[in-house]
Amino acid sequence: MPLGDGGRANVIVTDRSHGDLAIGASGVESRRRQIVDAPWTWLRQVHGRTVVEVRHPGDRAGSEADAAWTTGCDAPVAVQVADCAPVALLSPAGLVGVAHAGWRGLVSGVVEATIDAMRSAGGTELVAVLGPCIRPSAYEFGESALARVEHRLGPTVRSTTDRGTPALDVPAAVEAALGQRGVPLVAVLGGCTAAEATRRWSHRARSDAERQAMVAWIDCSGEEGEP
Repeated sequence: MPLGDGGRANVIVTDRSHGDLAIGASGVESRRRQIVDAPWTWLRQVHGRTVVEVRHPGDRAGSEADAAWTTGCDAPVAVQVADCAPVALLSPAGLVGVAHAGWRGLVSGVVEATIDAMRSAGGTELVAVLGPCIRPSAYEFGESALARVEHRLGPTVRSTTDRGTPALDVPAAVEAALGQRGVPLVAVLGGCTAAEATRRWSHRARSDAERQAMVAWIDCSGEEGEP
């Protein structure tokens, strides 16, 4: 996305070809640098709604939070996922953010909290990008938890698995959360983590310990990043 000051907001979603981006994985720092060559702000994710502001490259790295945003040049902000939804938020005013949206985070309002934080900093015109996450065909879900998500985000979150059992529709839940703040979803990068076994890791489907990442940053040179 071009920014008003001549820079560009970039988003990359990694896959197996980029290697394991899980926190603590051997060689993870080197793999991060091969994707975006700058200190990353990565998060110790706890399925909550805490959002951190990143002021320079690597700022707040290791924070206990589930979302981060920045206006800084070359300051990558990232979330790690294996089934939860990674969501990027971009503003032409020169802000980028990412949120880790599992079902608990969606219930707690992590998407809305990230939007609110970025709007308070001047990102009034926001758009969203959704990364790969588990889809309802593979996400059997207990009724009590499903009712909590439905109460928070509405009936569109209900679906069924390919076996006909109750399921949570994570992309629909993300869209509902975005809709509560009037933010359009403009792109979907990737499909179902459970179904794309040769490309994505999935904790739910295969008990994978590895993680893919969504990383967003502002390139003030105006050069577009390559996935």
